[in-house]
Amino acid sequence: MLVEETVTYLEMASPDQLVPGRAPPAPVDLEEVDLISSPLARSVYDRIAAPQGWIGRAAWSNDDWAELLSRPRVRIWIARVEGEPAGMLELESQPGGDVGIAVFGLVPEFVGRGYGGHLLSLATRMAWETPAPGGAPVRRVWLQTSSRDHPHALPNYERRGFRPFRTERRRREVPG
Repeated sequence: MLVEETVTYLEMASPDQLVPGRAPPAPVDLEEVDLISSPLARSVYDRIAAPQGWIGRAAWSNDDWAELLSRPRVRIWIARVEGEPAGMLELESQPGGDVGIAVFGLVPEFVGRGYGGHLLSLATRMAWETPAPGGAPVRRVWLQTSSRDHPHALPNYERRGFRPFRTERRRREVPG
């Protein structure tokens, strides 16, 4: 099925621009994913991706996930609430001092329960603290969202202080 979507790219040029989300209803713990736990990353990603129709990694194997995790500039964390996986964030440091929030999302049972703003605040702070290649300071944190993502995604990014810098419309083939 061919769908049309709008992709919005957003950025933050200073850590001072972060407007923290409210405190979550329960503590959130972050667990960094390593090569051994790549099946966990795959499982949580799939749970986040399914309702949004994300297809980019749908066919990835555990080996594909392990390859991603072996990249020195990529780090992934699973957010847990009372031990249960609640979400995921992936940061990728890039040449020139950019850090991308490559993946950010909540599993369906935690959507709309007051965790998104807090988790995005954590991800953004962590991005600002991530050294760029060669140890250069971070000059920009950026991310992208699609009109096919959860309707709260773009407003959450903007409330946290991210500002759009590019928008594009595209057509994509997605499983029907």
